[in-house]
Amino acid sequence: MRSFIKEFWLFGLKQAYASMFGGFLLAVMMVTRYWYPLEGLHRYDFIFLAAVGFQLLMLLTRLETLRESLVIVVFHLVATVMELFKTSEAIGSWTYPEAYVFGIATVPLFTGFMYSAIGSYIARVWRLFNFQYSAYPGKWYTVVLVLLIYLNFFTHHFIWDMRWLLLLASCVMFFKTGVYFKIRRTHRYMPLLVGWFLVALFIWFAENIATYCNVWIYPDQADGWHMVSASKLVSWFLLMQLSFVLVTLINDIQRHRPVGTQAVSR
Repeated sequence: MRSFIKEFWLFGLKQAYASMFGGFLLAVMMVTRYWYPLEGLHRYDFIFLAAVGFQLLMLLTRLETLRESLVIVVFHLVATVMELFKTSEAIGSWTYPEAYVFGIATVPLFTGFMYSAIGSYIARVWRLFNFQYSAYPGKWYTVVLVLLIYLNFFTHHFIWDMRWLLLLASCVMFFKTGVYFKIRRTHRYMPLLVGWFLVALFIWFAENIATYCNVWIYPDQADGWHMVSASKLVSWFLLMQLSFVLVTLINDIQRHRPVGTQAVSR
């Protein structure tokens, strides 16, 4: 029991450390929702500057590696393109109701950091838990799949929505894939699909907090806040998969070997 408690406590500490950037952003959003005294600076601009400052602090204190910061940049670019499309007048999937200076068209610049927080978490948790995998599909098969997932976020507004087919393809492709994570001395096992779902669930909880804090709102929340539909879990699951595969492009996939043998990268 004592060993279990120590391991569970260390697991929580590592998860908190990996989620540091996302947790900081969420905290800033919540605090400024109820208390924001800076009249000369828009709230959205303050969130953007706070995110930039926190990133610089993490780099200077070596809480974040240069490789992890590269993930931040890539996610920011990929996310901003999607945000510009989704918030355009023709689409209007969601809106940012407050004023800002640091932004492009309908998108305040802090939004890219919200997606970057996901990529940052994956890159950091990968390192902290020394991830190894079993039955991981060929890397380029996964890249093709997530490219289709990314494209579907755009094309489903004009043609048939493939998200359920893509979800099925993801489950088939990764059904046998396991992730092994080391908390202290021993690698523990979890099906990768389960891990993705759990992270998507936590993102959905964070999304409910963010919309409640008026960071962005969906059209059906314009007349009053209510919880985001649970169907968004599918979108977050697919986005989680996209984020994960992007991280695999800079991180080696280590194949798990039984105790006494060495994991190999590919």
